[in-house]
Amino acid sequence: MTTVIETQVQYNNTYMMSTTGDYMIQEDDWDRDLLLDPAWEKQQRKTFTAWCNSHLRKAGTQIENIEEDFRNGLKLMLLLEVISGERLPKPDKGKMRFHKIANVNKALDYISSKGVKLVSIGAEEIVDGNVKMTLGMIWTIILRFAIQDISVEETSAKEGLLLWCQRKTAPYRNVNVQNFHISWKDGLALCALIHRHRPDLIDYSKLRKDDPIGNLNTAFEVAEKYLDIPKMLDAEDIVNTPKPDEKAIMTYVSCFYHAFAGAEQAETAANRICKVLAVNQENERLMEEYEKLASELLEWIRRTIPWLENRVAEQTMRAMQQKLEDFRDYRRVHKPPRVQEKCQLEINFNTLQTKLRLSNRPAFMPSEGKMVSDIANAWKGLEQVEKGYEEWLLTEIRRLERLDHLAEKFKQKCSLHESWTTGKEHLLSQKDYETASLMEIRALMRKHEAFESDLAAHQDRVEQIAAIAQELNELDYHDAASVNTRCQGICDQWDNLGTLTQKRRDALERVEKLWETIDQLYLEFAKRAAPFNNWMDGAMEDLQDMFIVHSIEEIQSLITAHDQFKATLPEADKERIAVMGIQNEITKIAQTYGIKLVGVNPYTVLSPQDITNKWEAVKQLVPLRDQMLQEEVARQQANERLRRSFAAQANIIGPWIQTKMEEIGHVSVDITGSLEEQMNNLKQYEQNIINYKSNIDKLEGDHQLIQEALIFDNKHTNYTMEGEVEFARIMTLVDPNNTGVVTFQAFIDFMTRETAETDTAEQVMASFKILASDKPYITVEELRRELPPEQAEYCISRMTKYTGFDASPGALDYISFSSALYGESDL
Repeated sequence: MTTVIETQVQYNNTYMMSTTGDYMIQEDDWDRDLLLDPAWEKQQRKTFTAWCNSHLRKAGTQIENIEEDFRNGLKLMLLLEVISGERLPKPDKGKMRFHKIANVNKALDYISSKGVKLVSIGAEEIVDGNVKMTLGMIWTIILRFAIQDISVEETSAKEGLLLWCQRKTAPYRNVNVQNFHISWKDGLALCALIHRHRPDLIDYSKLRKDDPIGNLNTAFEVAEKYLDIPKMLDAEDIVNTPKPDEKAIMTYVSCFYHAFAGAEQAETAANRICKVLAVNQENERLMEEYEKLASELLEWIRRTIPWLENRVAEQTMRAMQQKLEDFRDYRRVHKPPRVQEKCQLEINFNTLQTKLRLSNRPAFMPSEGKMVSDIANAWKGLEQVEKGYEEWLLTEIRRLERLDHLAEKFKQKCSLHESWTTGKEHLLSQKDYETASLMEIRALMRKHEAFESDLAAHQDRVEQIAAIAQELNELDYHDAASVNTRCQGICDQWDNLGTLTQKRRDALERVEKLWETIDQLYLEFAKRAAPFNNWMDGAMEDLQDMFIVHSIEEIQSLITAHDQFKATLPEADKERIAVMGIQNEITKIAQTYGIKLVGVNPYTVLSPQDITNKWEAVKQLVPLRDQMLQEEVARQQANERLRRSFAAQANIIGPWIQTKMEEIGHVSVDITGSLEEQMNNLKQYEQNIINYKSNIDKLEGDHQLIQEALIFDNKHTNYTMEGEVEFARIMTLVDPNNTGVVTFQAFIDFMTRETAETDTAEQVMASFKILASDKPYITVEELRRELPPEQAEYCISRMTKYTGFDASPGALDYISFSSALYGESDL
């Protein structure tokens, strides 16, 4: 005992004093032959005898006369063994007086060993049958073993028992417990105690205060029949005594305390076990849920990675654009729910670990390959493959764009060349020089020279066609076969043209000596008109050439080239004037000398009107080219503004997201400070994120414009909207339902509930021990009787068989089971 308790009970001049755990029987100047008050002695004899027999019957015996049956010390020692649960020294078997004194001394020594100091009480008085000393000794035993350990709200022993009675009977009418004598005379206090704990046994509303004997007998009979409390008092003795014996009343009432306190203790123990098992079942459910969610997420990653690793290129731009759209659909539709699942998985894992830590359970260890780190690594691998797939898509699209551009350019050049070569083989194969005149021969010779000049001028276009065809093959163009066929046909035709041209020259040279006349001016016109015409063809081709650029630098390069071209126009115009001057000279000569010009220039198919028309066409194409280039400049400038605008925001928002991600990550791990401080911190994070969301929305708008403009790169920033998936994780943490409002009540309720009480394995073992009536094992019947069906079956299915020497059939080991609940052994 840790408090000072003084209890004084008078037997005339005899009293017992207990101070700080020491109990004393002290005798002042009094006459040994002086008798107790007869009424009190009668009540004490009956009460103490019944109390002793309530314990002795557990050993299969009882007493009839309290001062006689304890004289040899044997039943006194047996009584102490039963109520203490301890073994006393072996009693002497003899029947001599000294044997009896020795046995009583063993009992008194045991009482003294429990902190009770007996003064002036010796074994001789007990052996001699001294009623007063015997009753005093029994009262001391009752105080020590039945009343001392009663503790209620920091009061103990007599005061604790009295306070317990007051608390239990406070709600009942006509009951006012202030002591252990007259407060119990009408029997209502005893009936109230029974009704408070077992309302099914007594109908308190039918009791009358003016029927004390009926009330007392009702309490005595119900207690004996249903509560296993023997009848220790007589109703008439209590009612007819002005002040009933306090010791007798206390002894009887203490039996009610132990009967009901034991039931309350069992109920508390059962509730504790139910709570512990409920926590354990909830933890197991969370573990199974984690395993299921982790398995599903890992399976999705496993199925998705091969799709992202598939780099088989499509042959058309439409098909590749469909792949890009499928990838963006994956980013927008399929991946975000998985991002949320990953975040929820991490939240569930941290929540489970916190619950386990707060309830003294061992940390949760997921199955192999399903740790949070394993999932994070798998996710990292997914994102790496995803990034590579996106880069490959964009590269392939650029390649196909290049291929489409080259294929169109190839077709244009082939069409121009094929148009130019039409009829050339037939022309070169003619033998018109065999019947021509000298002038005609000379004309044919000059015409052929002009053709050779034209042929040489077209050599560059043929080389360009071959170069484009080679590049299309190197870039794996899907219709390379038709390109190669067409290119080969042009090359073969070109070789044939070269052969035919050389043959015709050889033929003309053989007959050139036969012919001497040739019109030098026609020849000069043809020679100068042909390259000029070819230059104009090339100029028109360049001015109409399509272009694809992705930056201001590229378009600026085209503008520079165009400006250089325009700078050559004055010289070209001079050449045009010169060529037209030759024709004018021919006309002037013809007019001057009266020569009638018949037909066209024999040396060329070009006419002055052809030169004029083409020149006018070139002049019209120049401003159109200027307009196209300027429009492209404006488009590239707009694209550059979009890049810079997006980069300016992304370079601020990107680090902000990373910082918030780290801060929120620490909040879920480092739980420090009071709950209110944690709540205020989280509210601050919530408000910061909500206030910042408008910046993300604006950035998303700019990103949409960039996608619509088909801008694929941005040298001003390393951040992209598709890559910043971690922001989604932050928003999931603070706003899982995407409502724009984050509440803290659920989190606060959880932490308040989970940290309110922590159980230990020892406490659970003690609770099972109570349910098992202090046995080291528990039976199936006891579990099903004391626990709810679900909790009882849970224990039965997991408890191992008890193998101790004192085991009974069906005994279960609750000690190893309790240790396993807290990770101290295997369940």
